[in-house]
Amino acid sequence: MSSRDVEWDEAAVRELHGELVDLYGPVGTSDAHGADGDAEPGEGVRQLVTTILSQNVADENTERAAENLFSTYDGFAAVEEAPVDDLAEVIRVAGLSETKAARIKRALAAVREETGGAYSLAFLDAMPADEAKAWLTDVKGIGPKTASVVLNFHFGKPTMAVDTHVERVSKRFGLVPESASNARAHDVLDAVVPDDLTYPLHVLLIEHGRTHCTARSPDCDNPVCERYCDCEGC
Repeated sequence: MSSRDVEWDEAAVRELHGELVDLYGPVGTSDAHGADGDAEPGEGVRQLVTTILSQNVADENTERAAENLFSTYDGFAAVEEAPVDDLAEVIRVAGLSETKAARIKRALAAVREETGGAYSLAFLDAMPADEAKAWLTDVKGIGPKTASVVLNFHFGKPTMAVDTHVERVSKRFGLVPESASNARAHDVLDAVVPDDLTYPLHVLLIEHGRTHCTARSPDCDNPVCERYCDCEGC
């Protein structure tokens, strides 16, 4: 069977999830999503800022930039009020620092204006996932991936973050059309992936993309690729 032979519906996605679990093991039940009901009000904003820092950069540089940022400024108001050049210097290790500094300042201003002065994303929790995502992506510099990371990891909302691994594997498996943009890939996966699998399937597709279904020289000698993949390595 190849990706062209699969009719992707909820049952087929659940079957794919099961086969990925057989290959890699289950995503821990305590990690069903990244949400933390006991988190402090500002933790969602911290997640948003950190996710902006993570755009197009390795995890270790994201961590260093976030540590620099939160140790330099005493609260989100200080970050929002900082000159772009100063903020960019603090987060320079994250790359594209001037762009990211401007995005962070815009995001903090949008949150403050929405809440009447508080740096909290709690208002998003009361919204349906699509409305919350629309609110976030209306802020210049916040795309569907950044919005989905915040909404799924922090609030547990059913919207999948589509990074380069998820997009590549989904296209090779026929879950997403090959010609789809990243924004379209988010929409397609949100429509077909069952809510309870949004986070675990995200994790497993990334693992598969890193371990076997790599961008170059994929290792297709595994039962998941044998069943679903049509890439040049298969």
